[in-house]
Amino acid sequence: MSLLLKRVRADLREAVLAAAGQAMSEGALPLAPTCGFNIEVPADRANGDFSTNAAMVWARDLKRPPRTIADEIAKRMSLEFSHFERCEVAGPGFLNFYLGKGFYSGVISEILSRGSDYGRSDYGKGKKINVEFVSANPTGPMHMGNARGGALGDCLAAVLDFAGFDVSREFYVNDAGNQIEKFALSLDVRYRQIFEGEAAVPMPDDSYKGDDIIAHAKSFAEKHGGKYMDLPEEERRGALVDFALPKNIAQMRENIEKYRIKYDKWFFESELHESGEVDETISIMKEKELTYEKDGALWYKATEHGGEKDEVLVRSNGNPTYFAADIAYHRNKLQTRGFDKAIDIWGADHHGHVARMKGALDAIGLDGSNRLDVILMQLVRLTRNGEVVRMSKRTGKAITLTDLLEEIPTDAVRFLFNMREPTSQMEFDLDLAVEQSSQNPVYYCQYAHARICSIFKNLAEEGIVMRECAPAELELLCAPEERELILFLSSLTDEAILAASNRDPARITRYTIELASLFHKFYNACRVKCGDENLMYARLCLCACVRDTIKNILTMLKIEVPDSM
Repeated sequence: MSLLLKRVRADLREAVLAAAGQAMSEGALPLAPTCGFNIEVPADRANGDFSTNAAMVWARDLKRPPRTIADEIAKRMSLEFSHFERCEVAGPGFLNFYLGKGFYSGVISEILSRGSDYGRSDYGKGKKINVEFVSANPTGPMHMGNARGGALGDCLAAVLDFAGFDVSREFYVNDAGNQIEKFALSLDVRYRQIFEGEAAVPMPDDSYKGDDIIAHAKSFAEKHGGKYMDLPEEERRGALVDFALPKNIAQMRENIEKYRIKYDKWFFESELHESGEVDETISIMKEKELTYEKDGALWYKATEHGGEKDEVLVRSNGNPTYFAADIAYHRNKLQTRGFDKAIDIWGADHHGHVARMKGALDAIGLDGSNRLDVILMQLVRLTRNGEVVRMSKRTGKAITLTDLLEEIPTDAVRFLFNMREPTSQMEFDLDLAVEQSSQNPVYYCQYAHARICSIFKNLAEEGIVMRECAPAELELLCAPEERELILFLSSLTDEAILAASNRDPARITRYTIELASLFHKFYNACRVKCGDENLMYARLCLCACVRDTIKNILTMLKIEVPDSM
């Protein structure tokens, strides 16, 4: 929470305890220990800005009705030097507190003094968190799940950083294992078809049949001709993969950069095999008696550690499975590189993998239950004119991340993909994403910032420039719309912390939309340039706070913040 809100809550707790202590010393309440109590923000502000259940929590020990306890505490409540103007008893014994002018002026002062740091906190205490997201299969183009995962992962990493964690963004490149063998097979068949014909070399059912495979094979043939036709199959397939895979990865990097994502590390699965970490991890599992042999393969006793069935670690041909490499990869994150926590963003179809991965990490002593968080992301439906859209107008194929970014502004894609919590299925309205109106959420937020910039520009042309205001001037901001806006501004730090701890950056996009809405409500109700000069300058300070807060949030989310629209 903001520094001011921390003090307010601390002062409120101290005031309640002091009043209870006085009531006990005067004999109005019996002497008894006062255990912990909650301080909440009521859903209805008519019930105060803060409320506490202290009287109800203490009723058993004090052997008095909660309402009686609350009345005695309220009689002795000293708020003279606090941020509150009054305390009222309500319902069965709630103590409701109402903030005074000093609080509202204090919020304005804090925001203006902290500038671009407003909303940031040390909640995370610098703990190291690895956020792995997208990690698309490098054998083909990135799809809509990757698009949502990219926006979600990057914005979650930004929110975690905002909340005081030491965050590292990571892309895991699956450049080894079955999918690469399948990639090699598919390239090989398409290459051979160029020289022998499709009838002579049919595509296997389990191969990749995309146009990108055909294009790679043609490019390889144009460069090398048919010289690889007479070479051993293994050598030919290796050359094809060495030719095509770097091109796919380069294309992925290019698309990711267009999406404004900058990874701290691109981690290649092949590194785990080359460094011996996969073999080392398997050896550790053997030493801990977590494995057994069956049908020539090495199996992990997954059912003893939360899995639905035992899993193969090493196939009968001696090759480690993807699961073995995945355990080694997470061991690399948590043990070798020393991250306090790993956060993975996976598609919902991977739900069965969560328990066995956490269980495997638990089994090798890395506390996967607590140190690995997996966010299961639901599917996206693209719509246009109310109809579901599956094919790209340009290619006639399934819409890829490249297609989406060519049609929709990146600002809209990043913002709209973070409008819903990850576990919710979402509908992405292609028409809405390009609409320049208040119906488009990102446009609405950007417009609020631009509108404030316009206010300052127009007043500057009249010679009116914002100046520092004394607390007494800021206390003139007492209209309901002003107080509602200031109180909402004060909650940014709390919202960022909740977004980080709940792994839900959608809280921040929703916060920004609500902030823009409250600003427009204030602007329509309160003239900034008014007859009272001191009030005008106070309102300019409030406008500056909203402008800077919107800019802080959108900048954090890597969304442009225009000064005019």
